[in-house]
Amino acid sequence: MSRTCQLTFDILTDRGNEVAARFGLRFNLPDYLRHVDSTFPLDLEKFNGDASWSLPIPARFPIDSQGIIRAAKSDPDYTTRPEPEDTLEALCALSGQR
Repeated sequence: MSRTCQLTFDILTDRGNEVAARFGLRFNLPDYLRHVDSTFPLDLEKFNGDASWSLPIPARFPIDSQGIIRAAKSDPDYTTRPEPEDTLEALCALSGQR
């Protein structure tokens, strides 16, 4: 799927969750959840581009133009996600638009 959001910054797309794995932010679904997940309309193997049955831990890492991480937020509880307002605040801080 391709869409244009007219963003002025890059957003990482991590098919197969390989970048997440490098940062310790990927986990494999246990067998009992694989069965549950297979009842959902999303084909995880097709979506991930592999048969790993892995998912990323929700995380946010705003990175400045020099490649320095200026904020970090992650939580292994997938129901706890960074708030959009917090993400916008972190991005505005990078661009000096507080």
